[in-house]
Amino acid sequence: MLYGLKILVTYALGVDLAGRNVAVYPDDTFIVSYPRSGNTWTRFLIANLVFPDKTVDFTNIEKLIPDTTSQSSLTLKKTPRPRIIKAHEYFDHRYPKTIYIVRDPRDVALSYYEFHRKYGHIDNTVSLESFVDDFVCGRLISASWGTWGENVASWIYARGRVPSFLLLQYEEMRKNPTAELARIATFMGIEPDPVRLQKAVELSSVERMRKLEEVQQDEYLKTLGFVARRAQTKNNRKDIPFVGGARAGGWRDSLPESCVHKIESAWGELMTTVGYELVTLNEPQKVLQGEA
Repeated sequence: MLYGLKILVTYALGVDLAGRNVAVYPDDTFIVSYPRSGNTWTRFLIANLVFPDKTVDFTNIEKLIPDTTSQSSLTLKKTPRPRIIKAHEYFDHRYPKTIYIVRDPRDVALSYYEFHRKYGHIDNTVSLESFVDDFVCGRLISASWGTWGENVASWIYARGRVPSFLLLQYEEMRKNPTAELARIATFMGIEPDPVRLQKAVELSSVERMRKLEEVQQDEYLKTLGFVARRAQTKNNRKDIPFVGGARAGGWRDSLPESCVHKIESAWGELMTTVGYELVTLNEPQKVLQGEA
């Protein structure tokens, strides 16, 4: 009873995180990915596409495309419809229209390692090898969203061939952002005008986002809900940027072979399914029903 009362109070005060309890409406569009897969960049691309009359930056992105991991349930309910919402959740059958971004887990591991260092979830004594162990085994702060493999598989196998689902590959977006944004525009019922697309891509460049972060990171924290703001303010290392290098394939130079092998051994079959070549395995290992 006390737990239920606490939930009601935090909801009424707007000091909860919407998360998986977000109210879903039939005209919603969700932008979903496992963390550090390009979701924030995609959010900027879509915001600049959908709101061409606004200057999209870190001071208003949470109003234009709010995040279920940083805003309260009440805030999201007050967001004007039709809403575009960012999330990291594993498959949720309620989401009516979903844009899902997948990124090579070997690059995700590197980016997520820096994210954990930035916000004090780990300190400098934690090695990359140790972090990858936790990454593969689901022992990170994002455990409630599943591992990379669980999150990705839950969406592509449940919705992969449904018209209301659009799968984007981060690497393809980096190679040809205008063409991939055109796919997004068509999916959202927006005319893919080349001039409008190109402008949105330019305004969402990694270089511009880095500059915006440098001058707006304190203002951005003020736009977050109470819980997220408290968590990100407490141990935020400003010497580590939130907007990373955005490289595709950086793992080839920076990830130890032992870590590459661990990731490929865990998710090789799924990785090849979504288009990633394996380098430490001759063929992906299959998990048979009944195996641990």
